[in-house]
Amino acid sequence: MRHGQGDCKIVDNLDDCFVQLPKKAHSLMNRTNLTARAIGSLAFQRHPVPLSLVGVGEMHKNLFSRLDKLTNTIDRAQQFMDYMAVTFRLENPEDAGYTPGSRRQRIKVDYLRILRGWLFNPDGREAAVLKGWVVSRFGLTPRYFNGPLDDYEGEAYQNFLAMQSAGLYNTNAIESQLDLLYYFCQYELKCCRQDQKHKVLYRGVNHFDQHEIMVSGPKRGAIVLLNNLSSFSDDRERACEFGDYIMEVNVPMVKIVFFHDLFPGAFKGEGEHMVIGGLYRVRLLTF
Repeated sequence: MRHGQGDCKIVDNLDDCFVQLPKKAHSLMNRTNLTARAIGSLAFQRHPVPLSLVGVGEMHKNLFSRLDKLTNTIDRAQQFMDYMAVTFRLENPEDAGYTPGSRRQRIKVDYLRILRGWLFNPDGREAAVLKGWVVSRFGLTPRYFNGPLDDYEGEAYQNFLAMQSAGLYNTNAIESQLDLLYYFCQYELKCCRQDQKHKVLYRGVNHFDQHEIMVSGPKRGAIVLLNNLSSFSDDRERACEFGDYIMEVNVPMVKIVFFHDLFPGAFKGEGEHMVIGGLYRVRLLTF
């Protein structure tokens, strides 16, 4: 990835440096209450506001009314999974058009398999689906997928589109499933964190300069442009296992799509959090 941008490459005070989200990092259309430029801005990182996906909360208000009556995290997770199974006919794919024995059927791919695919390979087909979902819903475009994605006609970008299309084929409204997953994640974060607006997360990196560094500042501070969806951990010690350095980021809670305890016992990870990208002020830590 390219490093540095504009006149503010190295500064003495990051607070004095204005950085705008690059045009190639966002699209003009999304399905939220804010523009992609706003969601991906440094101002949003500092002062986040609630994000809503058009129509999702209204369409599934009965689910959240049921969740409001439950006080146990495990019970709420089970209620959510039961609702997903019924709403999207996950246990009865024939109701959604599945024909046993027919070729190229992927209707049994659901939100849980997409999540497991991401955890197994963040550059695989499931990851392409997730990053494509972020584009369509939040308007932030991917910056990297098996290679930089600056050139829309380049091989890397065409490969991303092909894998995204293959991942969406015959998958029973998987993007709508991901919409509801995001809403449930935000619901649980509010239950557990109350009015907390940020969470400190960590990402192990071997070569920090491989990230899109917009501005470098003192005390290992920087402003970086993160991929439209990235993995972080809430466990600094575990993050150490994935690189020689640790990137520490104050992440808005509303930019967290999934965290490892959302479905207790279902995932084994390294304190995994899936974070929507954009511009972030970060700090580079050493062991």
